[in-house]
Amino acid sequence: MTAVTAERIESAAHARAVARRLAADFATGVARRDRDRELPHREIDQLAASGLLAVTVPAELGGADLPPSAVAEVVRILATADPNIAQIPHSHFVYVNLLRLAGSEAQRRRYLGQVLGGGRIANAQSERTSATVAEIGTTVRPDGGRFRVDGIKYYCTGSLFADVLAVLARLDDPDERSGLAPGEYVAYLPAESPGVRIVDDWNGIGQRTTGSGTVSFDGVLVDREQLVARSAAVRAPTGYGAFAQLLHVAIDAGIARGALTAATDFARTSSRPWFEANVERAIDDPLLIQRFGELAVSVTAAEATLAAAAAAVDAAVGASDTGAAAPEDTPSDPVAAASLAVAAAKIIADRAANEVSAALFEVSGTRSAAVDLNLHHFWRNARTHTLHDPVRWKYHHLGRALLHDTAPPLHGLI
Repeated sequence: MTAVTAERIESAAHARAVARRLAADFATGVARRDRDRELPHREIDQLAASGLLAVTVPAELGGADLPPSAVAEVVRILATADPNIAQIPHSHFVYVNLLRLAGSEAQRRRYLGQVLGGGRIANAQSERTSATVAEIGTTVRPDGGRFRVDGIKYYCTGSLFADVLAVLARLDDPDERSGLAPGEYVAYLPAESPGVRIVDDWNGIGQRTTGSGTVSFDGVLVDREQLVARSAAVRAPTGYGAFAQLLHVAIDAGIARGALTAATDFARTSSRPWFEANVERAIDDPLLIQRFGELAVSVTAAEATLAAAAAAVDAAVGASDTGAAAPEDTPSDPVAAASLAVAAAKIIADRAANEVSAALFEVSGTRSAAVDLNLHHFWRNARTHTLHDPVRWKYHHLGRALLHDTAPPLHGLI
């Protein structure tokens, strides 16, 4: 495990202040890191030491127990500076949440205790050889008195920086030797376990320094105490999927704000006015002013819908914790309402991130296209990150809720 002495975050305001301090530092050199594909090991060490990775640990275990809205704002702030760094802890927060919802007391104390000390969890979830993204080929099967994990995972964001890998696998136990219920399990295992191989082979056009490589598992042995049944989180109205999706929205909204800030700075300092405007400064061109106003509306709308969705997820999690969530699978249920709010926010943030990062060049002029400036990292990051799940299905969920009174899927895509 990473040797880190993590600070303790006391409140949401404290978390925001720490995030802003880190973002100011992370913004320095972000274009260079992206251009040279320089992995942010120093920055992730700082993030772990800041205490932000432990903000959702329950209070009874010594954590700040902050709500989803606080986490989303932290992620958004970080993403305005470097969305690669903001995405790295996404799965960390998701799998901390899984422990909260589905882990035993011993598992929560073990792994969340590590998180309090600066430990980092990364996902090993996605596969690309199955018919759909929802199908899991990786297996966990009984092996003597233990279990073995076999399979290959792709897009394992944060795995190059992780202490613990959260590996999604299906139980392969046709003879029912294990005594476990059939279904999907998450194995929490040390990243340096024998049989684990992490390959730094991510080659996407954007989010280039997220450490999203391939991880293979060849007979990796784990104990029963390292397995958490996923069904308790994704098959019940817990807000698990809505929370995970909310953090993706926060990254997109952060990219939009970061791109707008970069465009504003460039127009103020480097752009030349168009000759027909008859002005001495580009920023006095009335048509340019108009376009910046339009982009500001897009970013503001993304941030506002993110905040509204975050409040809805807070309410859903609170209702789930108190048992107040309606058992009916209808859009009026707090968890379903949160998922719909996140769906709307995802649409708006997706649109803003892609629009503003592309318009950066439109409003900044030819000089902004210079390769050495690498301003296109905003667009590449937006285009890549927004591919996590198609917004067309978000429209579908919203439309079905209105026309058929049908709730969206509980788990979503995380």
